[in-house]
Amino acid sequence: MANISQKEVEHVAKLARLDLTEPEKTLFGEQLSQILTFVEQLQEVSTEGIPLTASVAEQEPFLREDLPREGLTQQQALSNAPDSSEGFFVVPKIIGK
Repeated sequence: MANISQKEVEHVAKLARLDLTEPEKTLFGEQLSQILTFVEQLQEVSTEGIPLTASVAEQEPFLREDLPREGLTQQQALSNAPDSSEGFFVVPKIIGK
């Protein structure tokens, strides 16, 4: 069974920008370990001779003719933005957190 350390859980939580409590870290560590154990089991299954598929359901590609069309004006694009400045979207800073 694959065991995920507390440090690895904290690292994944940081990457996902999650602020986890100690009980959540324990719970998610156990769940991630179970997921990795299941993936290890799947890797033991022989897939030799089985063609690669992107989907298990047969699908016909839905294609439309690729034609140029009018896009949104800058004013239309910004009309529903919560905040804008000088014709640009304003978003919260996340770098450095």
